[in-house]
Amino acid sequence: MRFPFALTKKIASHIIKHKLRKTPKFAMVLQLEPLHTCNLTCTGCGRIREYSTSLKDMVPLEQCLQAAVECDAPMVSVCGGEPLIYPKIEELINGLLDQGRVLYICTNGMFMRKKMRDYLAAVYSPEIEPKLKKLLDGKLISEKEAEVIRKSDDAAKKKAVIRPTKWMYWNVHVDGLEFTHDLIVEREGVFKECVEAIKMAKICGYQVATNTTVYKETDVQEIEDMFKYLSSLEVDGHTISPGYDYDAAKKDMVSRLGKDPKQFFLTRDMTRQKFAKIQEWGKAFTIFGTPVYQEFLAGKRELTCTAWAIPTFNVKGWKAPCYLMTDGHYGGYQEMLSKVQWEKYGVVNGVARDPRCEHCMVHCGYDPSGALGTNYQSGDNWKNIKYNFGSKPKPFPASPELAKIAFNGVTIGKGHLAEAKAAINSPAAGARGAFSNEVHHEAHVASHCGTGDTSERDELLAKIKDVKKS
Repeated sequence: MRFPFALTKKIASHIIKHKLRKTPKFAMVLQLEPLHTCNLTCTGCGRIREYSTSLKDMVPLEQCLQAAVECDAPMVSVCGGEPLIYPKIEELINGLLDQGRVLYICTNGMFMRKKMRDYLAAVYSPEIEPKLKKLLDGKLISEKEAEVIRKSDDAAKKKAVIRPTKWMYWNVHVDGLEFTHDLIVEREGVFKECVEAIKMAKICGYQVATNTTVYKETDVQEIEDMFKYLSSLEVDGHTISPGYDYDAAKKDMVSRLGKDPKQFFLTRDMTRQKFAKIQEWGKAFTIFGTPVYQEFLAGKRELTCTAWAIPTFNVKGWKAPCYLMTDGHYGGYQEMLSKVQWEKYGVVNGVARDPRCEHCMVHCGYDPSGALGTNYQSGDNWKNIKYNFGSKPKPFPASPELAKIAFNGVTIGKGHLAEAKAAINSPAAGARGAFSNEVHHEAHVASHCGTGDTSERDELLAKIKDVKKS
C-alpha cells in the first residue's frame, strides 16, 4: 500500500461517518499552532510577522488538546512557528496520540536531533547499541552525545519524549536542494541539518515526511531531483503545494526584504505550468494528497475550496476563513463554522469570489476537496482508492552523484553568502573594490541571512564595515 492501512482506514471511516450523517461541514485535519515563535525567517512565510504582537504567547497545553477534541479531526498537523520550541511539545504530542489522532509534526528540522537524543536516553538499554553505532558511523551524533545517552539517569528515563509510532510523522520543511533551501530559509546549513535529522529519524524508527512549497523561481527539474534524493533517504512521503501571495507574506516581503511579491509568488496559470508533471511525480514518489488534487494542480480540472475542512487553531482562537487568510478569530469551532460566510471565498468556475483567493491553489484549501467529492465526477472515488491502496513507489537508488546534486550550496563553497565571505577574506585593497557598491552587498547579506538568529548576519556586516574602514 502507498499509505499505512491503519491511517487510511481512520481517515476513510471519518469521511464515511459524516457522509452517512449528512454533516454539511466537518474537519479532516486540524492545523494546530501552539505558538508563533520561530528560529528561522523563511522568505514567503508571513506567519510570525502576522502575529508579531504575540510572539511570546503560547496556547496552554490543555487548550491545545481541547481544540482537537472540539473539532474531532482524525489528523492534527502541529505547526506554528516552530513547534519544537513549544515547552510542552512532548506532552502535547503524547496527549494527541492518546486521543487517537494521526500526527504530523511540521518542523524546520533544526531541533529534531535533540528531541531524538532525548528519546534514546529515555529508552536506553544494551539493545540500543546497534542504533548508536549506526548514528556514530554516520556522524549523526557525537561520541560525547552517545555517552550522555548511555549514562542517562532516572530523570532522563522518566522524561516525556517523542517516541516512534505508526501514528506520527516528522514533517520536515524542504523547499529545494541545498542552495535553494538555505536561501529560502535565510540561513546557511539548514538543508544539511534537515538531511542529518531525516537520516537519524529513519535509523531510530520514526516515520518521516517532507513538505515543499513551490515558488515562481523554483526550478521544476530541481524539485524532481529533490524528490529523488529524499526518496533515496527512504523518506515515507511528501506534501507539495504552490506558493500563494497571502496578505501577511506579501507585507513581510515588501517591508522586511524590499522585494516585489509578484516576482516570488505564483499566479494560477504559473501554478499549472510548474505542476504539469505532478501526476508523474505521484507515480514515481509517495506524494501525499489525492490524485484529484494533483489533477487540479496540473490544470486538468477545477475544484471548489473547502478551507473549513482544515481549520486552524492558534493563540487567538479559531482562525477564519483559512490557514492563510485572516478575517477574524472565533472562540469555538462550531461558532466559526456557523458564522463565517463560506460562500464569499474561493474560486468557482474560474471566477474568484474574493480577490485574495484568485491565485490560491494551496493544499489546505483544495486537497480535502478531492477527498470529499465537492466537484464529483464519475470515477473520482475509484481514483482515490486506487491511489491509496496502490503499491508504494520504491526508494530511488542512492548514489554519490545524487548526493553531489543535492549538496550544491554552502557544502561546496557556493552558499548564498559565498560572495560576501570571499570579499571579507580577501586583502583590504581588493575588499574595498569588492564593496564599492556597498548598498547592494549589505542588502544581499541582510536579506539572505536568517534574522531569527542575527549573529551570522551581524558578524558579516561588522566585518564589511571594518574592511571598508581599512
